[in-house]
Amino acid sequence: MENISDATRQFIDLRRHMWMENIEVDLRRLIWQIAVTGKYISSKIQESNRKLAGFENIYGEEQLALDRSSDEIIKRQLEFSGFVSHYASEERESIIQVGTGNEKYIVTADPLDGSSLVETNLAIGTIIGIHSESIMTGGDKSLVAAMYITYGPLITMIYSAGNGTHEFVLNREGEYVLSEEDITLEERGYIYSIGGLRRDWTREHLDYVRDLENEGYKLRYSGGFVPDLNQILIKKGGVFTYPALKNNPNGKLRLIFELQPMAFLTEQAGGMATDGRRRILSIQPETLDQRCPIYIGSTYEVEKAKTFLDGKTTTI
Repeated sequence: MENISDATRQFIDLRRHMWMENIEVDLRRLIWQIAVTGKYISSKIQESNRKLAGFENIYGEEQLALDRSSDEIIKRQLEFSGFVSHYASEERESIIQVGTGNEKYIVTADPLDGSSLVETNLAIGTIIGIHSESIMTGGDKSLVAAMYITYGPLITMIYSAGNGTHEFVLNREGEYVLSEEDITLEERGYIYSIGGLRRDWTREHLDYVRDLENEGYKLRYSGGFVPDLNQILIKKGGVFTYPALKNNPNGKLRLIFELQPMAFLTEQAGGMATDGRRRILSIQPETLDQRCPIYIGSTYEVEKAKTFLDGKTTTI
């Protein structure tokens, strides 16, 4: 699409933009439906009393009532929508059928990434993957679109259907309007966002971080994947990483629900996403809840990680 002026951008809503992008009609309707779902989740967040649900989710993590509510909101919106056959959520043990079973798409969700940040009033988000075939075949084969919604001072949505990565802002009238089209990462940035305890990092990863620090990178880490990656995309560069740890070589974040949708968006913005060696989108999941290390962001920082993890570079 041709460059859009600032004056014109504010009048392009999500539905018009997807039509201009010539996205297949059912996929357009599904993306719009999920974007609307974000409004309901946002309302639930605002009315939340921050009380814990009193139970744990399947991963043994303390779960806020808000996680469960967000998951149910998404499931209800997808049920018999006419577009979605199955739904898989980070909050559920297995994939569930939400349609007749013959619809075109399968949806994956991290319904509320960073929900533990609610009580501190930091930004959190929803991560969505839209697949045209089994989610167990791997992102390269199955993902046709991805999106995330950030609930912060502004409610924003970033989506891609394979033709660039675009940002929309929810305005006062309740419409998602175009904020930035074709977000493009620079070859390198100046910020890094990094998870895991320093004492648990491998020597190779520690050397990598020291090298970034020696180059003057600034630490920006909130503890939420959505707000931290969103910062890298909006700032046009940098790297987010949750690495393999000494006692946990698979890292923390989940391949299907978090990493592959975010990798899709990042690659569409000209960036990279790897586990330190392999492209995230090329990894075929072995289990629904599979976890994986992640280095995601600008090409310079992600390529640099590989040289350190391969043992080709060290710092003093």
